[in-house]
Amino acid sequence: MATTVELIAQRLVRAGVKSAYGIPGGEVLTLIQALDTAGIEFVMSKHENAAGFMAEGSYHASGAPGVLVATVGPGVANAINFIVNAQQDRVPIIYLTGCVDASEAATYTHQVFDHQALLQPITKASFRITDGAVEEIIDKAIAIAMDDPPGPVHLDLPISLAAAEQRQRHVKDRVKINRGVASGIDFSEAQQLFASARCPLIVAGVEVLYQDAQQQVRQVCQQYQIPLITSYKGKGILSEDHPLALGGAGLSPKANRLLMPFMQRADLIVLLGYDPIEMRSDWRNPWDKNIKIIELCAQPNTHYMHQADLSFVADIGSSTIALSKLRPLDSPCWAGQQLAQIKDELSAAFAGDAQWGPAQLIASCRELMPRNTVATVDTGAHRILLSQIWHCYSAKTLLQSSALCTMGCALPIAIGYKKANPQAPVIAFTGDAGLEMVLGDLATLRDLKLAIILVIFVDDSLALIEMKQRAMGYANLGVDSAASTDFVSIAQAFNLDAQWIDDDLQLRVALDSAQQSLSATVLACRIARHSYDGKI
Repeated sequence: MATTVELIAQRLVRAGVKSAYGIPGGEVLTLIQALDTAGIEFVMSKHENAAGFMAEGSYHASGAPGVLVATVGPGVANAINFIVNAQQDRVPIIYLTGCVDASEAATYTHQVFDHQALLQPITKASFRITDGAVEEIIDKAIAIAMDDPPGPVHLDLPISLAAAEQRQRHVKDRVKINRGVASGIDFSEAQQLFASARCPLIVAGVEVLYQDAQQQVRQVCQQYQIPLITSYKGKGILSEDHPLALGGAGLSPKANRLLMPFMQRADLIVLLGYDPIEMRSDWRNPWDKNIKIIELCAQPNTHYMHQADLSFVADIGSSTIALSKLRPLDSPCWAGQQLAQIKDELSAAFAGDAQWGPAQLIASCRELMPRNTVATVDTGAHRILLSQIWHCYSAKTLLQSSALCTMGCALPIAIGYKKANPQAPVIAFTGDAGLEMVLGDLATLRDLKLAIILVIFVDDSLALIEMKQRAMGYANLGVDSAASTDFVSIAQAFNLDAQWIDDDLQLRVALDSAQQSLSATVLACRIARHSYDGKI
């Protein structure tokens, strides 16, 4: 017979899990031991929220659900930001928490609260593991986490049940559920609209990625010469150096001022797996009423940010191919130089200039890093600028908190990704305030001996909020640091290679050296206050 935690570990291994992240506590020690025995490495972070983002990074690298482990009470609560982020950003996570037994909780209150009451509103499901149904519950959790839309599932494990032996039972696995191709009279109308459109445009988002439909989207764009705009999450669905790729859209007013007038020239816009949760409020019903809108999505539209003329919940990849099958290959599409012009305008708007600052920093990093580099970025003005300048040549190579916009996520996501895929070149871009939130996990980076390049934008300010404050006519309040943090000395105290960067030449030399290194490199890049003005 196997114990409860042994069964949990075995089922996670079958799901492809190779690592779990968290902070140990007395209530989960039996679980952690079982994970280790089964071949799942437990990685200790310095905070449960950061551990969650590491688990997310491992998912992006491996495709297996991320696993986060937390102990009772405060350990559970510490990860709330990450769990909400996983729900909004469609990240499959198994959140394993220890809890006191129900009989104990009746009279014992120290660190005790109802984990499920806290987590049920922000997860896809929350289960208390039950004696005699362990396999069903863990399998159900994995299935729900991975099903459309992916997201976090919580499992609460009572202390006494963890080591309890479970009788041997035969539990049949759930078969893979196949999504259907869109069909019906409405879909025939959509096919005719697509076939006859003279200026069709595709907008693609995160659902394309988790349904693995990027190849079909690329095929249709290239076959019929249809331009593509993506959300930030969707960057790289079509290589961004392709003439049809118009880059990512989301939070940049500067990009919107170019893209939105261009979109009004379309006679048909096809939304493929597009969820506007990533977008600014000016993406609320942004299209002229005369433009026809067709929507292929994984979930029904309940956000009401936009509405479509025809909407289908279906398999996005196969339905995209089916949508296009009536369109002749030689159909006229976007006459003249319209696509080249908008692409040139976007490039010029976000071109790195000769002046040292965030735009030149990002442009130089993209120029010098390999095409297959995986970049992570946390939230701030630097993220908006980077999401426009940093070109992705394949999907899932720019990782960020896109829906919730969490600060401090770049370093832990990079750690989790590099741990799961050591051969990938990984660079993390973080604001100075974001890194200060997760400084402790420089120790995790050190302990794991991961060759990650960490680039810090150092301007001693919450630059994005400071810009908004000035725009409102307010004096700076609560957005500036009283003194500069010595990130180089801090990193060196963690036995990491680190240096200050003050110009482009220093950056180029340092990046060349960092790419040859077998350990992590921290580059603290000093930029002037107000460097983002007019840039995003």
